[in-house]
Order: sequence, then C-alpha cells, then structure tokens
Amino acid sequence: MSDRSAVLLQYLLPKQAITRFGGLVAGARMGAITTAIIRRFVARYNVNMAEAANPDISAYPSFNEFFTRALKPGARPLADATLLCPVDGQISQFGAIDGQQIFQAKGHSFTTTTLVGGDAALAAQFDDGIFANIYLSPRDYHRIHMPAAGRLMRMIYVPGDLFSVNPVTARGVPGLFARNERVVCVFEGIHGPWVLVLVGATIVGSMATSWHGVVNPPRPGKVVEWDYRDQQIQLKKGEEMGRFLLGSTVVMLFPKGPWTFNAAWVGEDLGRPGSAVRLGEAMANR
Repeated sequence: MSDRSAVLLQYLLPKQAITRFGGLVAGARMGAITTAIIRRFVARYNVNMAEAANPDISAYPSFNEFFTRALKPGARPLADATLLCPVDGQISQFGAIDGQQIFQAKGHSFTTTTLVGGDAALAAQFDDGIFANIYLSPRDYHRIHMPAAGRLMRMIYVPGDLFSVNPVTARGVPGLFARNERVVCVFEGIHGPWVLVLVGATIVGSMATSWHGVVNPPRPGKVVEWDYRDQQIQLKKGEEMGRFLLGSTVVMLFPKGPWTFNAAWVGEDLGRPGSAVRLGEAMANR
C-alpha cells in the first residue's frame, strides 16, 4: 500500500471505535489467550524481554500490563546532561521553534498555541525556543520519564483525532500532533517553564500520569484543565511521569536558549527522522 493510500484510509476508518475496542482487548485478562497474544506480539516486533524487570511473558495478566512493563534496574543509565531523552523511540523531528512554528515533516508544521490547546500565553513562553518530537514504536518501552527536574504546574487534556502517529502519517496528515488527542503537562524548572505533551493515536486506549492516573478515558469532547500551582508536586530528572497504554509520540517544548543538542542527534548519520534514541541519553545542554 502506498503512503498516500495508507493516509487516506485513516481518514475513512472509525478510529474512535477501533480505539475503544483495542482498549478493551488490551485491558482484558484472558489467561492463555492473553499470553498467546503477548507472545505473538513479542515475536512480531522483536521485543527485547531480557531488559524487562520480569521477562516471563506468562506472568502478565493483561496486554496493558505487559505493554507498560518495567525495566530492570540500571537498564537505562542517566547521562550527565541538562535535558535527557525521556523515552525509548525514534526521532520524528527536533530543533528550533520558528517563532511559534514547529516543523512536523516536509510541507507540514503546526503552532505551539494549537499544540497546547489554544492557550496563547502559555505558548508564547516558547517563542523561538526548542522542540523535540519522539515516536514510540510498538517494540519500545512505553513508560515516559522526566527529561529534566520540574515542578508540576498544570495538566491540560485536549480532545482531538486519533490518527496513527507513525512516520508515514506524520508526512501525510497536516498538523498531526496538534490535531490528535493529547495531554499537555506543564512544568517549571531551573531554566524556566517547559512542556511535555503525550499525543494519543489510533488504538492508544489511554494515557496516564504518575500524579493523576489514567487521564482518558473518559473522553469528554472538550478541553479539561487541572491546576497544581497550589501544590508542591516535584519530579526528579529521569523519574517516571507517565505511560502510554499502546504506543504514540511525545512532544517537548523548552524556552529560548542557548541550547546545544547532543552531538549524536545532529551528526551526519544520526539525528535524522527515524534515528533510534533511548531513555536517559543526553538530549541537550545549556
């Protein structure tokens, strides 16, 4: 199937219904059937179970519990850097924000204001800052960790579409990451405010954060905000902050620099869309 056909098909599919069904199946505890599904998934996507805290496939009572499995202690050492990569995944795009424009793929961009759910004052704090979009493939570890230490200020649920977020769709759907359902997490750190956005996708049954639990469902069809500014919720660099129940993408925004991205991210052979990255490696310094 061509890229164009694959993208067109997504416009036609009942993505909400598919996602609800996928969430039900992923959360079901079906004994030997669940184990068989997990075993097939591990083989299909070449999942490295040797890194898992519990490598026994039959020990996971549901697909979701397998999918959000913990890693062995020390499996992802943390680099000495200002910003760490928060996930295992593949680089979608990263670099400078052009005013409020974030580059998505050739011919496509979106604005910081749209990404954060229409809050222009929040978005303005990242004018000419830096961004990074990282795609989590099915084989990846699906817990999300803090790229920097921060105090949680707000969380914003933004309703939207449920397109796939794979590279083909990123090239074919305008404004993909700012039109899909997403959870915007706003932090304050030593270098000012920063944002980590969990982007939903087809079959992503839900997204969860460590301080709230599952954010969606429900899917209320409107923007919902939680204000934590009267609380002292502090998360350390490298600490787990959330999970995808089935895979998706994270988008990060940081204020204007000077920032220097990890040389491995900007090298001739690395740092391009599709390059593999790992949780805990250096992302950028200031």
